[in-house]
Amino acid sequence: MKKLIYHALGPVLKATTTLMVSVAAATLHAQPYPSTYEAPKASPLLIENVTALTGDGRRLDQTAVYVADGVIQWVGEGDSTADAVVIDGSDLWLTPGIIDVHSHLGVYPSPGVEAHSDGNESTAPVTAEVWAEHSIWPQDPGFVRALAGGVTTLQVLPGSANLFGGRGVTIKNSLSGSYQGMKFPEAPYGLKMACGENPKRVYGSRKSAPSTRMGNVAGYREAWIRAQKYIDDWAAYEESGKDDKKAPVRDLELETLAGVLNGEIIVHMHCYRADEMMTVLDMADEFGYEVGSFHHGVEAYKVADRLAEEGVCGALWADWWGFKMEAYDGIMENLALVDRPEGSCAVVHSDSSEGIQRLNQEAAKAMSRGQRMGLDIPPERAIRWITENAAKSLGIDDVTGTIAPGKMADLVLWDGNPMSVYTRAQRVFIDGVLKFDRNDPALIPVTDFELGQLLEAAQ
Repeated sequence: MKKLIYHALGPVLKATTTLMVSVAAATLHAQPYPSTYEAPKASPLLIENVTALTGDGRRLDQTAVYVADGVIQWVGEGDSTADAVVIDGSDLWLTPGIIDVHSHLGVYPSPGVEAHSDGNESTAPVTAEVWAEHSIWPQDPGFVRALAGGVTTLQVLPGSANLFGGRGVTIKNSLSGSYQGMKFPEAPYGLKMACGENPKRVYGSRKSAPSTRMGNVAGYREAWIRAQKYIDDWAAYEESGKDDKKAPVRDLELETLAGVLNGEIIVHMHCYRADEMMTVLDMADEFGYEVGSFHHGVEAYKVADRLAEEGVCGALWADWWGFKMEAYDGIMENLALVDRPEGSCAVVHSDSSEGIQRLNQEAAKAMSRGQRMGLDIPPERAIRWITENAAKSLGIDDVTGTIAPGKMADLVLWDGNPMSVYTRAQRVFIDGVLKFDRNDPALIPVTDFELGQLLEAAQ
């Protein structure tokens, strides 16, 4: 009954909250560091005779895809392409660009030295005021390595030391001199949260709160209560006619939390155990917000029905387990079991500067384990875990993640079935522009940092 009441009241509570803060939203959630990313111009492109995994569950054999102005214009057949650069896709496979929803590239860049450790602001249990983008080093060579693996979009998150670690940012994997030049246009922010061992270990070792799982939950709830009051204070200020003497003091931490309660920022929850996922979902009901994704979630298979029912994504590893107690009950069939036929949103993520280079192989491992237990998971379904579902997790599935007319032309040409360990990305396109070509040294990019190292070595 409690669950039914929550679900009945949820839309009403959310609508009421949205109404309360609609006037104040510009004040609370201004965008002071906007994206400056602009898709470069490129000639129209026609890829023909190719096997396409479209990212939405379909496989198209001997098909064609036409791109112009950075956008997919048609799939299969369409208008004249007389001015297009033509690529013969015979014996090649085409997929949407790979999307990694959990990366620390740029905030924990290579080389891995202490001076580059910029991912965890582990100075307080709640650091929702920090933004990962302000730590991104655009010269991280990891971006190029990920591009060679077909990754065209990624979410860069803070680490998991804190209950609220700060805002994550979605970026296009296109080199730039600034993080603003990489920011995915109009992508919503994410809020990194963490439960379980990490925050209680970090702060418990300092003899401060939280030091237990119950301390974790109390810390979340206290923060949400403060955020609710912040929203109320701003609403009262707006209704009063904006008397300057009554204006609330701006609070960066509470701005982010208010953004979640207002439905503008997506929660990405680091959480391993099934019981804690259930607690977090109940807490989201208590405060009227939604959990976008559970990350890592080695026990997600135990609560797969509820995740599907509530439309919560499981951003998971293919086979990581056992490296700490809360990861002990992981199984390699986890991702396949979360990927229910209806309503589910299974995602393969990396959380690794190495794993991001082979997300197609990670998806293949999860696919294989599902097939071994009797589930029907062909490549055209498994590819969704690193394309369409990943885009949905980040709130950008309306513009990317599938090969469909009107979508961004973020595409990868593979030299075989991308679910094979022997297959490699041959060409990677971002907004229809060829950004990586394995057979052309001039189109295997290097960062400024790498270029400096190479020049020094050559002298």
